[in-house]
Amino acid sequence: MIPFFRRKKSPATAGDAATQTGTPADTAPATPGVDADASGIDAVAAANTGTQSIEPQPVFSAPEPMPEQVQDHEAAPAAAPGKPGWRERLRNSAFARSFGGLFSRNPKLDDDLLDEIETALLTADVGVGATTQLVESLRKRMKAREFVDANALLAALRADLIAMLAPVAKPLVIDAEAKPFVILTVGVNGVGKTTTIGKLAHRFKAEGRTLMLAAGDTFRAAAVAQLQAWGERNGVAVVAQGQNADAASVAFDALQAAKARGTEVLIADTAGRLHTQQGLMAELGKIKRVLGKIDESAPQEVLMVIDGTTGQNALSQLRQFHAASGVTGLVVTKLDGTAKGGVVFALAREFGIPIRFAGIGERPEDLRVFDAEAFVDALLPEALGA
Repeated sequence: MIPFFRRKKSPATAGDAATQTGTPADTAPATPGVDADASGIDAVAAANTGTQSIEPQPVFSAPEPMPEQVQDHEAAPAAAPGKPGWRERLRNSAFARSFGGLFSRNPKLDDDLLDEIETALLTADVGVGATTQLVESLRKRMKAREFVDANALLAALRADLIAMLAPVAKPLVIDAEAKPFVILTVGVNGVGKTTTIGKLAHRFKAEGRTLMLAAGDTFRAAAVAQLQAWGERNGVAVVAQGQNADAASVAFDALQAAKARGTEVLIADTAGRLHTQQGLMAELGKIKRVLGKIDESAPQEVLMVIDGTTGQNALSQLRQFHAASGVTGLVVTKLDGTAKGGVVFALAREFGIPIRFAGIGERPEDLRVFDAEAFVDALLPEALGA
């Protein structure tokens, strides 16, 4: 079992926290910027807050990490680098299948072709607004005889789709002046927040950054164990409390510990919640306020994870989460397989919030920085008859 530690509470302390290193103390590799012995660090944080020193005590008996959630992707190869990997993973999406069949018939350049394009876009969850904008633009240009054939129209559609996504294809930039740079992850149940955090941890570790994870999903028992498994896998410290603990308290203690260690990045998990649950949505605002008591600029990024298979309901989700927590970036997951994928265009058109990453597979390497050109090229056929 991975050891857990709990801070003794002083009368002014709201909750107890546990900081664990990602690997057992006797086998943990040295991690730059992260001491294997957390007690000295937490003693610094304790001195700053008036709490007593930490004594090793079990907080709760966590279930063993779930190998199917953390290790299954080992058997599956990562997607190929560059555009080929995107095309390989997105070729089975409803969007790609619809347009592949449409243009493989070498259609004539007429209104029927535009009607088929409109139907394909709506079927792929691009949305009425974005679809109307795209089709009407093509219709005007076709009447102005800008296209010599259907292949030219396909090229124009590609350019219009890329232009719709280009303004939101903005990678996440870690501000070196913010220590730590706090990333608060939000989203509805089952979108893959905890897994996304694990993959982000893998990415940041590969970049040589020091980081810490906060297990703020205290509602779902397996979520804490799952995040601890990702922490162990990546050699990253995880701050956790018991099940049903106050998520804001976990975030507060994690930020204190990360500041004491001089950690570069802190990624905080939160419980999945339906966007219609106003009480739970208000909790996100509380977490932000608590973080702001330690660092007025925290969290520097509110990253919302959206399931690519959700469809137009993703718009309602983002609208509510943005109102509650001020979303600053998006991660669209599960785009591989049978996801329609078109909702990305609807999100970009309506909100203009940067899309930081896209999930196109199970392996950590398959969480890609969002690339508008690679994404569009993966959805459209390369040419007529392709």
